Amino acid sequence: MISTQEVKKIALAFEEAAELPHFEVISFRVKKKIFATLNVKENRACLKLSLIDQDVFSKVSNGTIYPVPNAWGKYGWTLVDLKNVKKALFRDAITCAYCNVAPQKLAAKYQL
Repeated sequence: MISTQEVKKIALAFEEAAELPHFEVISFRVKKKIFATLNVKENRACLKLSLIDQDVFSKVSNGTIYPVPNAWGKYGWTLVDLKNVKKALFRDAITCAYCNVAPQKLAAKYQL
């Protein structure tokens, strides 16, 4: 399990990451591009992964990480059930999301 405060702390630890509103959720951005959102009410995060990363994290997470069940999922948008995900797995997934969206120079500092 990971708390919403921990999600914020992890997301904002990335260089040039910013927290901004996005409709009814919180978004985390780098260079104005969203790499993650946080829906506090539903205790869920949404990450912008590559399709390969989405597939890998979906397979190893036992159902806690899965593609958004509509067309957005086909673009790499991936949901994370915060009450069941392990902190280390979430940290790896959000790092991939940040690296997927960030400029190469920033992403290179965090690539796994």
